[in-house]
Amino acid sequence: MSKPKVLAITIASAFIGLFFLFCLGWAIMDHYGKGTSDKEVNEETAIKKNDFPDDFTVVAIGDSLTRGTGDETGKGYVGLVIEDLKSEYNRKPIIHNLGINGQVSKELVQQVRQPEVKRQIQAADVILVTIGGNDLFQKGRTLLEYDREAITVSQKNFLGNLHEIFKDINKVNDTATILLLGLYNPFIDLDEDFDTNRIVRDWNNETAEVVALYENAIFVPTFDLFQLSVNEYLYSDKFHPNKKGYRLIADRVAPLIKWEDVER
Repeated sequence: MSKPKVLAITIASAFIGLFFLFCLGWAIMDHYGKGTSDKEVNEETAIKKNDFPDDFTVVAIGDSLTRGTGDETGKGYVGLVIEDLKSEYNRKPIIHNLGINGQVSKELVQQVRQPEVKRQIQAADVILVTIGGNDLFQKGRTLLEYDREAITVSQKNFLGNLHEIFKDINKVNDTATILLLGLYNPFIDLDEDFDTNRIVRDWNNETAEVVALYENAIFVPTFDLFQLSVNEYLYSDKFHPNKKGYRLIADRVAPLIKWEDVER
């Protein structure tokens, strides 16, 4: 074989070898480079999943217990529940506290029909409700002027209003979890015959029956939390919970809110 042919074959072989090495290198880079990229994407996705979505919202409605009256820190059970959720999930939900001091159920019916309140309820994942204490106790008159017939009328009106509240909420948002807190009895130590205990228990039982009619609603009892040491957990007005009392309520409410249950 002539030298020119040998030279040509050598050069051709060299080019083929170089092309093979280039292709091999490209394949290796593509394989391992893509693996690294996927890992980075997965890590980024995981981080995003751990961020609290902007649309996770808790709306609190009702009376002075929703406002946190009696807690010198101003948090009340609603603020403590939000803190507990942040600690549990490392995420902080949006909170709209719409509670009104002294509010009764008839007034709450009107409030949930207001356009701006309806808009906030529509965006809610969880709705916290305290209502009924002012309907029943009437600033202590229930104990001082005991009238079973009047209490029966108040209870009937309250239960009717509660139906309206739940139906109006579900008209704009039937997926949010509604947590309705039952009543405790702040007058246990003043009631030697325990009449108010019987009244409050009956009121709670009837309330729970209404709540049970709504698939997305949960009745949260609080009576037992204050029953044995009521004065230890009441504010100086002997009606509203103090900070320790609200802590008891929050400890019962927060575990009922599961992130996987409310995430949309």
